[in-house]
Amino acid sequence: MEFTIEHLAKNFEKKQVLRDINFTFEEGKIYGLLGRNGAGKTTLFNCINSDITKDAGECYLIKNGQKQQVTPEHVGYVLSAPTVPEFLTAREFLKFFIDINSDTMSLIKPLDAYFDEMRIEPEDRDRLMKDYSHGMKNKMQMLVNMIAEPDILLLDEPLTSLDVVVAEEMKQLLRAKKDRRITIFSTHIMDLALDLCDVIVLLSHGELEVVDKENLGEEQFKEKIITALKDGAYDVTPEAFDRRK
Repeated sequence: MEFTIEHLAKNFEKKQVLRDINFTFEEGKIYGLLGRNGAGKTTLFNCINSDITKDAGECYLIKNGQKQQVTPEHVGYVLSAPTVPEFLTAREFLKFFIDINSDTMSLIKPLDAYFDEMRIEPEDRDRLMKDYSHGMKNKMQMLVNMIAEPDILLLDEPLTSLDVVVAEEMKQLLRAKKDRRITIFSTHIMDLALDLCDVIVLLSHGELEVVDKENLGEEQFKEKIITALKDGAYDVTPEAFDRRK
């Protein structure tokens, strides 16, 4: 399976954030999407997931030799700020999610098996999620997106605000679950990308570029990334638009 982006472009008012992006992602790899704050990483994810309208280009999958346009049903999207129904317990949420997605899941396990896999303790499984910490909410968001078995899993800086133990658990899980899907992990933290990801992709000046690590030591590789990212940030926040008006 391959996921291809062709000639993708996105502008906000007169600011070109993504410009003629062409890239192919391969199944079974974790791609580190590295870019400075404001470079357009979330904008790219929102275009892939059809949360915002592309100005140009297309996104498609090649599965079993057949071309398919990417729809939200193909995509799991883990946001940097977790969004879960806080009026439900974790068990209620997980049961509801499985009930509405059971037709597309290849294997349905007992609920506690999923909680065990995500290392959510038994005493936390029947608590209201409004009482969960940020990290616990993030675990639940990650869990439901992974068990839905999406072809493409988008992770928008999901580990940045987690404590060391939880972040390491999430990294181990992502490594264990990377087969049979395409995982794109967005971050602005270079060491995190180098530790977790199989391929490093830079988003700079609105374009994607693979950084080839071959024949480079770790410090040389980091320096190459820093050089490539210099002066490549795009500030696309609402505050930035207000300042430009």
